Amino acid sequence: MNTTIDTLVILVFSAFVLGIGMLFARTGRNLKSFFAGGEAVPWFIGGLSLFMSFFSAGTFVAWGSIAYKYGWVAITIQWTMCIGALVTGLYLAPRWKAAGALTAAEFIRERLGLTVQKVYIFIFTLVSVFIKGSVLYPVAKLVSSSLNLPLVPCTIGLGIFMIAYTAVGGLWAVMVTDILQFVVLSAAVFILLPLSLNRVGGFEGFTNAVPDDFFNLLNGEYTLGFVAAFVIYHICYIGGNWTFVQRYTSVDSPKSARKVAFLFAGLYLVSPVIWMLPPMIYKAINPSLTGLDTENAYLMICKLVLPPGLLGLMLTGMYFSTSASANTALNVVSAVFTNDIYKGLINPQASDRQLMRVARGSSWFFGLGMIVIALLVPAAGGIVEVVLSISSISGGPLLAPPLWALFSKRLTGQATLWITGIGLTVNLFFKAISPWLFDFKLTRGAETIIGVGLPLLLLLAYELWARSRNQVAQEELRYRTVGDQKRRDQAGEVSGEEAIAIKKQNRFGLRIIAISLAFTGIMLLGLSFLTTQGALITAVISVVVLASSLIPWFASRRVQIPSGLQQTEKIVNSNHG
Repeated sequence: MNTTIDTLVILVFSAFVLGIGMLFARTGRNLKSFFAGGEAVPWFIGGLSLFMSFFSAGTFVAWGSIAYKYGWVAITIQWTMCIGALVTGLYLAPRWKAAGALTAAEFIRERLGLTVQKVYIFIFTLVSVFIKGSVLYPVAKLVSSSLNLPLVPCTIGLGIFMIAYTAVGGLWAVMVTDILQFVVLSAAVFILLPLSLNRVGGFEGFTNAVPDDFFNLLNGEYTLGFVAAFVIYHICYIGGNWTFVQRYTSVDSPKSARKVAFLFAGLYLVSPVIWMLPPMIYKAINPSLTGLDTENAYLMICKLVLPPGLLGLMLTGMYFSTSASANTALNVVSAVFTNDIYKGLINPQASDRQLMRVARGSSWFFGLGMIVIALLVPAAGGIVEVVLSISSISGGPLLAPPLWALFSKRLTGQATLWITGIGLTVNLFFKAISPWLFDFKLTRGAETIIGVGLPLLLLLAYELWARSRNQVAQEELRYRTVGDQKRRDQAGEVSGEEAIAIKKQNRFGLRIIAISLAFTGIMLLGLSFLTTQGALITAVISVVVLASSLIPWFASRRVQIPSGLQQTEKIVNSNHG
């Protein structure tokens, strides 16, 4: 296979994305602008960025494997994410924005206390670095095997690239590249899908060649109980995961935070059908894959039907999707360290210049840690499964209590630590100890139900007990007092200069998105002339992408930048009002 064109496509897109990150190097004036986009990010950009942050190589490897083996149930499982986002949009996202915290960790400190925050930060940072480091490995392996590149240099190169634009450009750089990644991945899949159907003889040929139960909503070990448990899990995950909370707090209002979650829900209603059809189609072409080989179904269908150039585009989309997930986690881990550890505990009087140095330095530190984890995956063997187990063990106990605290006035910091500790202990027992000591292992559904359900039951039991005693948490009383003063301080600290800088940052970001889309459209148009098949669909998609670049461009022109002292005063007054 000629990999020259594919390699060139990956290098060109990667260089362009890195260049975008560099363009945002001077837009981060302080923590609010670097980690929260000045809390004025357009909701549709936040929603698309949230959507891409949910992706990784696992979307194509794990879900692709389920789609190949069981069919439509892979789509059913991913629709639970749509339900979770709808509930988040209705109840959780507006609450996060109204809380007024820059990060979820800041809210935890203010509402549940410093001790709870320290425990949560330690576990969250450890889990995030391990999980995102592990997902870097499969995508590096994917790229290295497809392009015949050495694995270790490929892992290091992709990891450093991911860190670079996150550390330099902050949240806006992450979100702009998320939009570009969304477009590249969508274009690649929309090209792959018709070529795959054509190879199998159209939709009728596809449906006739697969098993009779292939289009059942539920199949195999993925039962109704598992799906129901996954709905509850994704309400907690999408509503409470710290990386996603950042998307709700970086917009301008609770209403916009709700729109972010609703856009995510809409995209996850449609996209699973598009993403999962190619590995399902490969089942009709080659039904003989078994065991771990089923994880390669997505890559195999890509290699089979995509010509050079378009295969590079698909690999770029797969890498970018993993990068989107990892750099979002990296940005949030860095935000938590800078805002809640360095500023909150080590140096409360730090200047904006000092905080920005710590922010960028910590991005490199944690990012290099992710690369080390990725390099250890082959030697450790099975660490990906271990890390996914860490996620299932820690998800419910870590996410449920802060979400409960958004609504409850009775939950205390001490109760939170007990509930988190019990949940972690029980989950760890059934995941790691019970199979070893008693040869007893929970099903996927039972594991998810206990992992999320136990903390929720404990929270409900404590809430009812505290209500029966008419108790209100001391932390809640302090939070109300401090929160009111904090909101008054925040209203007063937005200077006219800062408000103008935020508007300039948003206009600049929208224009960079427009330029990025135009660049992607031109690249696709060029590929349509070079490819040996799929030229027409590639050309059509390139025209659509080029046309879509006009949307953010015209949106940027509607961002008015006031000038002069009088206009500055108007902005200050409007912020105070």
